[in-house]
Amino acid sequence: MQTVLLPCGERVPALGLGTWNIGDDPSRRAEEIATLRLALDLGLRLIDTAEMYGEGLSEELVGEAIAGRRDEVFVVTKVYPHHAGRREAIAACERSLRRLRTDRIDLYLLHWRGGVPLAETMEAFAALQQAGKIRHFGVSNLDLDDMRELWDIDAGRYVQANQLLYNLSRRGIEYDLLPWLKERGVPVMAYSPIEQARLLRHAGLKGFASRHGITPAQAALAWLLRRDDIIAIPKTGRREALRENAEALTIRLDAAQLAELDAMFPPPARARPLEML
Repeated sequence: MQTVLLPCGERVPALGLGTWNIGDDPSRRAEEIATLRLALDLGLRLIDTAEMYGEGLSEELVGEAIAGRRDEVFVVTKVYPHHAGRREAIAACERSLRRLRTDRIDLYLLHWRGGVPLAETMEAFAALQQAGKIRHFGVSNLDLDDMRELWDIDAGRYVQANQLLYNLSRRGIEYDLLPWLKERGVPVMAYSPIEQARLLRHAGLKGFASRHGITPAQAALAWLLRRDDIIAIPKTGRREALRENAEALTIRLDAAQLAELDAMFPPPARARPLEML
């Protein structure tokens, strides 16, 4: 399994599984749980969720899926910005632990920046880490100015990842944020790496994939997985799609193929506001 090195020295799978909207529809529950369990079988043992997803439904489903296999999984979940205060984060983490049926979270992220000062959130995260409730902490949807502010906070330099919208059609972070994170050894966890399936319908990418004997999803994921500082977390609740995504780990795009994708999806020529979904 291809891995990415966290600043703490731990390695995690470069390809994991996102769970946005998973757990919302009871009619899909059995297949979604089977998909999560298959992910573990295939070595895609990083599972990302959030208290926001279905207001806890996603965490509950993840908890059910990993029951009896907790030690195989690197569990990532996220706290709402309005729950990121000194006391509120402690309570929110406890609720997530109960839904996930576990005694610890491997990586706890601030979902996006809200009104709570970053220093207060980092203080809460450090307290949760000291208490053994979380192993590591990080952030999500923080732009360069936010990261610079975070870096001036002592605990802020212990963040293990920044989860960001990043895919072939959303390359804005390459201009300044991604190089800044790379220099400091902080990996990016790329959410919506297939642009919520919109890239699957992109005519140019479909043609590229067809010419090279792969699928559009595999092309989009292989493009991300070529880097050693990106963790891709495509969401799927179907075993068939999961197997397709996992095959991206076997694909190595050459220089000509990468140039072709650059022509189709040009890198940024200037700084852009951070994009979010």
